[in-house]
Amino acid sequence: MTSKTRSNPSQKTTKAARSSLDDELQSVPTWLGRRSTKRTREGMARYGIPSDNALGVSVADIRLLAKRLGRNHELAAALWDTGCYEARMLTSFIDEPERVTPAQMDRWSRDFDNWAICDSLCFHLFDRTPHAWGKVAQWSSKRDEFVKRAAFALLASLALHDKSASDESFVESLLFIERAATDERNYVKKGVNWALRTIGRRNAALNAAAVAVARRLADSTQPAPRWVGKDALRELTSQAVARRLATRRPAVRADKKTGATKKRNNAAG
Repeated sequence: MTSKTRSNPSQKTTKAARSSLDDELQSVPTWLGRRSTKRTREGMARYGIPSDNALGVSVADIRLLAKRLGRNHELAAALWDTGCYEARMLTSFIDEPERVTPAQMDRWSRDFDNWAICDSLCFHLFDRTPHAWGKVAQWSSKRDEFVKRAAFALLASLALHDKSASDESFVESLLFIERAATDERNYVKKGVNWALRTIGRRNAALNAAAVAVARRLADSTQPAPRWVGKDALRELTSQAVARRLATRRPAVRADKKTGATKKRNNAAG
């Protein structure tokens, strides 16, 4: 009597998923290649973006592809490993924030070789993970230029997107800004400046705290912190920012125990 080997449904599912992933991984470069242009690729140099590993596809087209693909953590990991600029840009829109690990964030940040990839990952993906605040603190003291920039690109993104973060968290982060402002490297000091300005636009209390830091930096005898401080002051003390902050009102919430209402600072970005 011949025995028959029973098929395992879970194995079939795994093989199907792997086949689907392989198909998508092959289709993405084809799709991107059809939308690449020499003009886009050559234009990247004007913005300080290396084009050695780039196809020349616009961000608008990359986002269009991301909508078609949807969230896919495994595909994002595979695309990152290709090293292609557009494929890596695509990961910031399709990876699943809740599945991103601290180790992945560290590994990918060490691969950053331009500001566009750094900022895109921080702005669209990393700031939505539960590890974001920890990475701001960790990366702010790193030596690598783009890892250090990532700390402040991430901080600026949190100031814009994290509606539940307390003012205290941002006040504490001003210490990282003041410490890193002495770094004269262009992409670091611009990232530091971006974070300082964004925190100062969050609400009136944080504006006052950010302006105090900016004034100290502006009085520095060193060129890097002096530039960071003066540039931030121009925006944070402007009438446009003052008008914007004046239109905000403290959020009102009900106390669960007493039913009374309490006011708290509106941290909306």
